[in-house]
Amino acid sequence: MIHTSLLPEITIPDTLLTPYVLQRAERLADTPALVDGATGRTLTYAEFAGAVKAMAGGLKARGFGKGDVLAIMAPNVPEYAVAFHGTAWAGATVTTINPTYTAHEVQHQLKDSGATLLVTVSMFLPIAKEAVEGTCVTEIFTIDPSDASPMTALMGEPLLEQVEVSPDDVVALPYSSGTTGLSKGVMLTHRNLVANLVQTTAVLAVDEGETMLSFLPFFHIYGMQVLMNNALAQGGKVVTMARFDLEQFLQLAQDHHVKRAFVAPPIVLALAKHPLVEKYDLSSLESVFSGAAPLGAELAEEAAARLGCEVVQGYGMTELSPVSHSTPKGMYKPGSIGILIPSTESRIVDPETGKDLGLGEDGEIWVRGPQVMPGYLNNEKATKDTIDDEGWLHTGDIGHVDADGHFTIVDRLKELIKFKGFQVPPAELEALLVTHPSVADAAVIGIPDDEAGELPKAFVVLKDGENVSADDIKQFVAAKVATYKQVRLLEFVDAIPKSASGKILRRMLRDQ
Repeated sequence: MIHTSLLPEITIPDTLLTPYVLQRAERLADTPALVDGATGRTLTYAEFAGAVKAMAGGLKARGFGKGDVLAIMAPNVPEYAVAFHGTAWAGATVTTINPTYTAHEVQHQLKDSGATLLVTVSMFLPIAKEAVEGTCVTEIFTIDPSDASPMTALMGEPLLEQVEVSPDDVVALPYSSGTTGLSKGVMLTHRNLVANLVQTTAVLAVDEGETMLSFLPFFHIYGMQVLMNNALAQGGKVVTMARFDLEQFLQLAQDHHVKRAFVAPPIVLALAKHPLVEKYDLSSLESVFSGAAPLGAELAEEAAARLGCEVVQGYGMTELSPVSHSTPKGMYKPGSIGILIPSTESRIVDPETGKDLGLGEDGEIWVRGPQVMPGYLNNEKATKDTIDDEGWLHTGDIGHVDADGHFTIVDRLKELIKFKGFQVPPAELEALLVTHPSVADAAVIGIPDDEAGELPKAFVVLKDGENVSADDIKQFVAAKVATYKQVRLLEFVDAIPKSASGKILRRMLRDQ
């Protein structure tokens, strides 16, 4: 059975991403577009559009354009949007890098994406310099002062017209972790991103001048699309936070009279329970949208009662540009991720038989629509494993739909651990753990946690005669992976339960 949206179909404009995002810039020329939350430094829509076109002109003068890739590894600051859209206006592709990555992880993304230019900040310059060794990157630029070239060196004579490329050309290349190996490049086209912005507007319309408080990282598809691009396309004001700090978040929400907060579950937990919340006036809040990881119904209702507003969920994936489900105003259901957004289809499929299931029956959620990526970069097998011949994207999440068209996620078919909204692939940690000289075998699972969603827990079998502490092994892992991938809990065991084919039986570990 194919489920369709309760909302009217949309028409996707035949336009490229940045012209769509800048559609109101001329009319709102003197209105704030981007504000640095920490300093109040502001770019108006005219200044933002001018900087985008100047960067595109500078890139074009360098011979940088269609087929070329620029990498951004930076926290949320106004210049992030300039670098992103300056590259897109020049007809090129942006790959967005998690700034908490280790040099090894950054290097993998730079090599795989084929990036030739890298924009970062002075804080991450040492990692950047180490990571570019052996890649195609020819120069590093920093947004703030450093001993590298300034980002302003990329500016040139403003390019008044967008470089002509196809709406089906890749404009953004964020990376998504898989259950095995290193992260994969998710190819997102101009059409994918524009389609999802139009689809999302139907359920998350932004008023001109409305503040979108943006601490969710722009390198992540949630921050990139739902906050940065969505708000700018609709004439909103994007207030950036370089990192999440509860006190700063509450102060900015109060000062800017924020109507809607876009968060992940750990922030909902803080809003529900932290004593600091009582010190601020959050009466302007009409709703809190949670995404990136599952949110428990009880926690959502506790936060809603304290704040006096709706606390609702949506659902998406990097591969979906990212939104496929959301909760329109007044349609909250406890535990639900909402309904299908416009022009999106979904099926609930038995992962064993491939047959469609009925209302209330749990199966794998499949999604089809204009927001579905064309595939993974340099990885045809992973693409075929994820998108079938009829265009259905197999999400790997298990859930059901009710008679009112509301979907609920109950489990994951894939083994990814979700730590504070980030995907942690167990196989990557397992492969790393067994390289420790004292470790004979290892398995990693996610342990439910109210604040983080899940904590990566390792089960480790030591080699005979070896005597090493859990902290020693955790530090060994921490030196080689990003912060969010670190092993938080570790238990020594005599053996790892496995099937006859050698597959780790994670459910047995969970049941222990």
